[in-house]
Amino acid sequence: MSRLRRLKHLLLHERAAAALLPEAFWRLLLARIQLLRPFAETAPRLGVKSMESPEAAGVQELEVARNVTRAIRVMSRCTPWKSTCMVRAVAGLRMLEKRGIESTLYMGVARDRAGKMVAHAWLRSGEQYVSGDDAMQGFVVVEKFAKLLHAK
Repeated sequence: MSRLRRLKHLLLHERAAAALLPEAFWRLLLARIQLLRPFAETAPRLGVKSMESPEAAGVQELEVARNVTRAIRVMSRCTPWKSTCMVRAVAGLRMLEKRGIESTLYMGVARDRAGKMVAHAWLRSGEQYVSGDDAMQGFVVVEKFAKLLHAK
C-alpha cells in the first residue's frame, strides 16, 4: 500500500491511531534530535539499563500500544529525515511513557549477508512490539532499557 493510501486508510478507518499522527511526527523529530547527542548522554533517559518491563499488560494498554505502533509506522515513512529503527523506538517509548505505559527498548547486533556487523533497535510494551519487530529476527540483544513507570 502506498504511503498516501496508507495514511488515507488510517485517517478513515482507524481514528484512535490517526489522532496520534501529529504527536508521532513530533516525537520522531524529538527522538532524531536527541539521538544526535552522544549515546552516553541519551542512554540514562531511555530507562533502567539491563532490565525489562513485564510482558503482561492490560487490554487497554495493549490497544494504546497498537495505536502508537500504527501512528509511528505511518509517520516514520512521511518524515523528511531518516526515521531509523532507533528513532522509531525512542519515539514510541516517549509516546507510551506519556500515557503511563511501561516498555522495553532493545538494542541488538547481527551480521548481514556480506558479514558486516549491523545494529537494530526495537520496542516492546507488554506482549505488543511497537517498533522494529519486522527486522528483529537474527539479532542478538546487546542491551535493553526498561521504562518502568509503576512502583512495585
